[in-house]
Amino acid sequence: MTLEKIKEIRKEKRNELDLRINLNADTREKHILVCRGTGCTSSKSPKIIERFREILKEKNIENVRVIQTGCFGLCAKGPIVIIRPEDTFYAMVKPEDCEEIINTHIIEGKKVERLLCKDIDDKLVNRLDELNFYKKQKRIALKNCGIINPEDIEEYIAFDGYKALEKVLTSMSQDDVIKEITDSGLRGRGGAGFPTGKKWMFTKMAEGDQKYVVCNADEGDPGAFMDRSILEGDPHCVLEAMMIAGYAIGANKGYIYVRAEYPIAVQRFQKAIDQAREYEILGKNIWGTDFSFDVEIRLGAGAFVCGEETALLESIEGRRGQPRLKPPFPANAGLWQKPTLINNVETYANVTKIILNGAEWYASIGTENSKGTKVFALGGNVVNTGLVEVPMGTTLREIVFDIGGGIPNGHKFKVAQTGGPSGGCIPEQYLDTPIDYESLTSIGSMMGSGGLIVMDDTKCMVNLAKFYLGFTVDESCGKCTPCRIGTKRMLEIIDKITKGSGTEADLENLEKLAINIKNASVCGLGQTAPNPVLSTLKYFRNEYEAHIKDKKCPAGECKALTRITIDPEKCKGCGLCKRQCPVNAIEGEPKMPHKINPAICIKCRVCLNNCPFKAIS
Repeated sequence: MTLEKIKEIRKEKRNELDLRINLNADTREKHILVCRGTGCTSSKSPKIIERFREILKEKNIENVRVIQTGCFGLCAKGPIVIIRPEDTFYAMVKPEDCEEIINTHIIEGKKVERLLCKDIDDKLVNRLDELNFYKKQKRIALKNCGIINPEDIEEYIAFDGYKALEKVLTSMSQDDVIKEITDSGLRGRGGAGFPTGKKWMFTKMAEGDQKYVVCNADEGDPGAFMDRSILEGDPHCVLEAMMIAGYAIGANKGYIYVRAEYPIAVQRFQKAIDQAREYEILGKNIWGTDFSFDVEIRLGAGAFVCGEETALLESIEGRRGQPRLKPPFPANAGLWQKPTLINNVETYANVTKIILNGAEWYASIGTENSKGTKVFALGGNVVNTGLVEVPMGTTLREIVFDIGGGIPNGHKFKVAQTGGPSGGCIPEQYLDTPIDYESLTSIGSMMGSGGLIVMDDTKCMVNLAKFYLGFTVDESCGKCTPCRIGTKRMLEIIDKITKGSGTEADLENLEKLAINIKNASVCGLGQTAPNPVLSTLKYFRNEYEAHIKDKKCPAGECKALTRITIDPEKCKGCGLCKRQCPVNAIEGEPKMPHKINPAICIKCRVCLNNCPFKAIS
């Protein structure tokens, strides 16, 4: 397909889809947008789409289209249905709600109030842009997610898709492209934040008869789903960016390494590749130029260590995923020892916007050393869990309380964990810390890929460190001794502490081990594995000491140090706890105080969480 034909599609399709972004568009036609990301899919959004289409067909309504989209971001309210152009936001929709939406909203022109989204103050919100969740966000990487059908290349083209590639191939040299990326200040969104333009230049300058572009989509942090959502909601933007990178460094082949646990992302990216080939955007001599490029998918088996770039390369080559010694770096000797450029999904998702809007525009967003925006997967003990994209420099307080809606159930904020198993905890005194690479590092955490887990005052920091350390022990590839054996010894010490058998000497040994493992491990997994332990020791040493000296878990989370009891003065003998106990550990007659048998109790907290009289502690 010629470039001229692509331009025609862009113009015609954009007119047709104007109501997706223009709230003043002709309201005689409506689009019902339904989230088909992984979260909403698991909550029956495919059935919602099917039901909408059935009803429209039954009622012979022709001016309404039902569109599957990627993630809207506010996952706590899913499945989400948005009706454009009026931008009405319906939350927690079920298949049985579809007929009421069609009858009331589409036919009668009235909103279904019971399905309108409630904001953090319980106020009903009529439109998406009125929600506090979106007010402080700036969507660049996520720009098309929730707007377009990710399985329709013409919808992507309509919203300036492949326009950046057109600009690059027709009016920019390789050095022009790299300069634009460099001047924008874009840094890698997958870990330490290495300057993207510098990495592209190193790979371009490397000598080699064959070069490769690789996309790291091996998103392994617990609670992180940023890359998955981009691939599910806007796969073509990553594909286009890989092509631009290929042109810039002189590569004609690309690979995307995706976790096999992401079936929707894999299916949609493969469809994007197939469509781009069909439209002759991928392939030989693209649009009559000398540039040729093609992309293949490689599936990862879920090894966390394969998020490290050299372990990822080993896996693509068909070997066990273990990190290589560096130098040489992938820019000089990467895939099959050829110069290779590796960036992650979110990094690529910014590229086309930078090319189209200019480096100066992108550099105007964020902080002096951290430009642009960052996507976070906001989870844990926070009201509005979901996908958040904010300018660099936004404070943690703004993300947790203004966007996230604060801590539910009357509890207090305790810590936020960024960077997953590689990061550290951020306590309350740092809530006003701006979120950027340097600021997070200065307080003992890191940006990482973008997982942001919020924890309230019911969480034990010793148990938190144990959880993350257990994860890295399981995921260590075993290549180097400090990581393979050192992290296991650390886990054994923390396990002792959570069981009440730790000593003060254990704390000293724990710190020594952590520092030695950081300094001696081969790759980033081992080098950062001690971070959760070191940061919890730094900010919550008193909790470790309580476990050791008082044989007590202040948060009541470590089961070996916890006893659940019923206050006989408060207990009304309602029997609710007795009926709900999974192991029959509660005894007592109706309307008489009950008791818990400690020999049987498994401390699951079901009784504690459900007692209407707060008699259990």
